[in-house]
Amino acid sequence: MIDNSQITGVILAGGRGSRMGGVDKGLQHFHGVPLALHALTRLAPQVGAVMFNANRNLAAYEKFGAPVWPDSAALGDYAGPLAGFITGLAHCRTPYLLTVPCDTPLFPHDLAARLAQALAQALAQEQAEIAVAEARDEDGQMRTQPVFCLLAASLLESLTAFTHSGGRKIGAWTALHKTVTVPFDRPGDDIHSFFNANTLAELHQLESRLP
Repeated sequence: MIDNSQITGVILAGGRGSRMGGVDKGLQHFHGVPLALHALTRLAPQVGAVMFNANRNLAAYEKFGAPVWPDSAALGDYAGPLAGFITGLAHCRTPYLLTVPCDTPLFPHDLAARLAQALAQALAQEQAEIAVAEARDEDGQMRTQPVFCLLAASLLESLTAFTHSGGRKIGAWTALHKTVTVPFDRPGDDIHSFFNANTLAELHQLESRLP
């Protein structure tokens, strides 16, 4: 069993927001509340500690009440979400790290519990180190949600080596380790749970779909 106190959550808000016109995505509002604060409100009850990974407007993120850590300059060129994974792992003080993006405001309230249960079960059978969410897209196809990832904190060295060698894709790195995929398609699961807003239009579209 993996207890929530053994998990640190990191909210990934360090992206460039290029598809949103370069704005800081985590500070864009969803129903009047910044996306990053939506993520914090959902994630905090699920884990033992929470931090933000952000690279600009750090003071704005600090006002939300959780530690804020920028990417390491040692990574050099933009490494995408994996830079946030490394930042989270570098500052994680628990055995496990849970990563969530700031642009998916409706992710499940039981995300950590279900990923942890699956990883614990896999650990009992084989040396699994990572659990990744999977959910249906708008076409009804099950797709991996790689930025929703529960991983052993001991993987920092592996991920650092992968990115320093030029690796940038989450799936390419997780494929190097025993990974369990966790489906989020139970009856009652919100079909919008993993809808992420890459553009302002998508963000407004998600708002309009909800009551």
